[in-house]
Amino acid sequence: MNDALSNIIVPVLYLLSAVLFIFGLKGLTRVRSARRGNALAALAMLIAIVTTLLDLGMVDYQWIIAGLIVGGLIGAIAAIKVEMTAMPEMVALFNGFGGGASALVALSIVWKELVEPAYAGSAAEALGGASAITAFLSILIGSITLSGSFVAFLKLSGKIGGQPTLLPARHAINSLFFLGCLAAGIYIGFFSTEPSSMITGALVATIISLILGVLMVIPIGGADMPVIISFLNSLSGLAAAMTGFVLSNNVLIISGALVGASGLILTQIMCVAMNRTLSNVLFSGFGQEGGSADAGEYGTVRSYSPEEAAMVLETVESLVIVPGYGLAVAQAQHTVKELADLLQKRGVKVSYAIHPVAGRMPGHMNVLLAEADVPYEQLIEMDTINPEFKTTDAVLVVGANDVVNPAAEKDPSSPIAGMPVLQVWEAQTVMMIKRSLSPGFAGIKNELFEYDNNMMVFGDAKKVLQEIVSEVKSLIAAA
Repeated sequence: MNDALSNIIVPVLYLLSAVLFIFGLKGLTRVRSARRGNALAALAMLIAIVTTLLDLGMVDYQWIIAGLIVGGLIGAIAAIKVEMTAMPEMVALFNGFGGGASALVALSIVWKELVEPAYAGSAAEALGGASAITAFLSILIGSITLSGSFVAFLKLSGKIGGQPTLLPARHAINSLFFLGCLAAGIYIGFFSTEPSSMITGALVATIISLILGVLMVIPIGGADMPVIISFLNSLSGLAAAMTGFVLSNNVLIISGALVGASGLILTQIMCVAMNRTLSNVLFSGFGQEGGSADAGEYGTVRSYSPEEAAMVLETVESLVIVPGYGLAVAQAQHTVKELADLLQKRGVKVSYAIHPVAGRMPGHMNVLLAEADVPYEQLIEMDTINPEFKTTDAVLVVGANDVVNPAAEKDPSSPIAGMPVLQVWEAQTVMMIKRSLSPGFAGIKNELFEYDNNMMVFGDAKKVLQEIVSEVKSLIAAA
């Protein structure tokens, strides 16, 4: 491309891409506009890629086209085939790949600018002090994001235990690894003048960062996965922004900063929703006693059949459905929608109470219910729905536990004390569909199981809901 023309078109296209990223991110803040926001962000990325290729000029398009085809196919197949229950795992993987890509770009800069030409000087002399620092930060943050995200993926997919793995003196070990990585970065940035020592130092920093990512995430339990996923998303954005500084690419800096900032804001929202701090999530090992509560800790628990539950639901005028991870595991979103439709035809007011950290990632329940075509206006956030429980006839809790535990408000000594929860116990009747009396991720007893107005309906969520739907249809036909 003509240099004069390039100097005009490239900045304009980069600006257009940045604006589309901003509007896309804005669209993702609402369920109703999320698809449009995702499409705008995808278009922004396409424009950024094409513009970068035009700006680079002479490049080997064979490798680029091959990469686009292979990467596009992998992404398309993954998006089509992934189950809703596996969506958190896929998000974790995407975060990891984003961080890994940033680290690889930084390593390629070290190789191309320092090692390959056998540059006789430090990285700071060759790249500039700021670029040398940001290249190291790309390696550090990107590698931590890569390995940490893969640990999150393994925990979410059940391939390794979801409970925290607490190593002795883990904080001291992590500090030593971080200092070691920092020392390697300073050495290759400002002191090393030999190409061989530079690449060795870069690889050492990468390996230490990968280990540090594992050590940071492995002590984090399943209850904190929504927080750690959004935090890793933030780190992947920061790694991309650092890479943008190394490459002097404005759109990469802007898009990376947007992802980093939005991920950090979302992380804070998740922490507030759990009455935790980010440092508490990262360093406390919360949930190490997970699974300690069992059926023997409960007194009077009333068990009901799907037929009895259907008889209650057939008489109510208002119903609030509380979805949890158990709903996703059972793939029961379509069945719960069918039940809601049946009741709505009889004049029942149906709404869904959405807790910010229900499920395994931020917005998990919103996405799950959207797949079943649940109307957006029926999805009510926690702060809005809580005052309405006192006037609600029945609440149907499907696969949720900790987010409806009264201990958060009534037991100051509870591990989840102060955590904002859905106050379902204030409704006239509560029905909880669960496989057993096993605890949630917090690993503590849920006294709601013993409440006089609570009905426990045990079994797989989808099968139980199918039986309830069948019974409701029978009652309607007999009326």
